[in-house]
Amino acid sequence: MSAPKQSVTVVERVKTHGDGRGSVFEPLTDDEIASQKNVHVVLTQPNEVRGNHVHRVAVETTTVVGPCLVRLKEAGTIRDLQIPAGEVWRLIIPPGVVHAFRNTGDIPMVLISFSTVVHDPMGSDSRREQIL
Repeated sequence: MSAPKQSVTVVERVKTHGDGRGSVFEPLTDDEIASQKNVHVVLTQPNEVRGNHVHRVAVETTTVVGPCLVRLKEAGTIRDLQIPAGEVWRLIIPPGVVHAFRNTGDIPMVLISFSTVVHDPMGSDSRREQIL
């Protein structure tokens, strides 16, 4: 019998500091950053989609600046999350969960993703699966 899969953890409203110039936030805590092997920043144009994949081994921690539609597929069940404009959310996505992100705003959307696995350009840890 295999172990039950861990579900996605959503941390809403990452603490931000803002003023007229914009906002600043920390996508990971000091303790969390030590276990990461990769980081990438993704800028996504309005109505475009990123993700549409699943990891075999990696745990991906993604911080999203809304507005964004996040679609997750866990154990065959689709779940949508709506991140409101101006809010910053963090998702911890375990292996086996398909994930995709659609920019629902009218300016580029920012995603910051960390992975517990070193990036492999051949994609051995990830498999495409279009859910959005």
